Amino acid sequence: MTRVGYQIPNFTYPEAAGVTIFDSVIAQARAAEAAGFDRVFVMDHFYQLPGIGAPEEPMFECYSVLSALAQHTEKVRLAALVTGNTYRHPTLLAKAVTALDHVSSGRATLGIGAGWFQLEHESLGYEFGTFTDRFEKLEESLKIVIPMLRGERVSFVGKHYQVVDAINSPQPVSNIPIMIGGSGEKKTLRMVAQYADESNLSGGPITEIPRKLEALEEHCERLGRDRSEIMVTKLQMVCVAPTMEEAESDLREMAAVKGWSEEVIEMAKMVLVFGDPDTVGEKLQACMDTGIDGMTINLAANGYKLERIGLLGEIALEATAI
Repeated sequence: MTRVGYQIPNFTYPEAAGVTIFDSVIAQARAAEAAGFDRVFVMDHFYQLPGIGAPEEPMFECYSVLSALAQHTEKVRLAALVTGNTYRHPTLLAKAVTALDHVSSGRATLGIGAGWFQLEHESLGYEFGTFTDRFEKLEESLKIVIPMLRGERVSFVGKHYQVVDAINSPQPVSNIPIMIGGSGEKKTLRMVAQYADESNLSGGPITEIPRKLEALEEHCERLGRDRSEIMVTKLQMVCVAPTMEEAESDLREMAAVKGWSEEVIEMAKMVLVFGDPDTVGEKLQACMDTGIDGMTINLAANGYKLERIGLLGEIALEATAI
């Protein structure tokens, strides 16, 4: 289960980093493992997300990257935060996650969500459909993927997917945890209560977390599930450095690469958990005080500076200490 995870959401780095893109990704994963993070995540997108960069910026296919990172790490768990269900047929997803579990010696987690990035779908030819379509697909997918990961031969006829005697061989090395990403109280959190081991709340202020936890509790009660069986985490975007001045410098260094205006830089400071260790530590602690079980954190602006990952690890582990 994730108590403190590290996400790598950005593959655009200043030339001063002095390494190729994937060399930096490997270095970040290793630094996160050394710093005590228990999971490393990458996004399942093909275009960079609005707010982080432009669509044409570098973005790797996540399961290829995760399988490669398995060869460069030893104990940290590996997952997508989160798999876009609309990008793969459920049977292909079951095989991909199983392969990741084997090449990592049992360190895979299936993070999954309904999918939301309309530009990416329409540009690359993936059916986007309606909000209802995507959530119907997600639930049908869970009804196929989970039993395949648990050794069952699956036959299923749904509105969106049909499979006949679907076999997953070899079986995963481990009992792969299921994490559902998103914070919708009616659909997403109901599916968490019904199917998942973990929930990752993305987006929204931390003031909304107690209401999300209450909604999850209500779904668990209705479905006969013990809420304590589900680990709930929150995604936090951070820019931390030893001093406020260095944090400012880091942000501006990335802004120069991405072509951000002064207005965007100031907006980023409001969106990010931004600042020195004391400032960031207080905000992460405030997040934990809402009642969640852990956090997944990224350093979208300065994760390529490995010392920042070590610093973040110290702060995050203190904030999430039991």
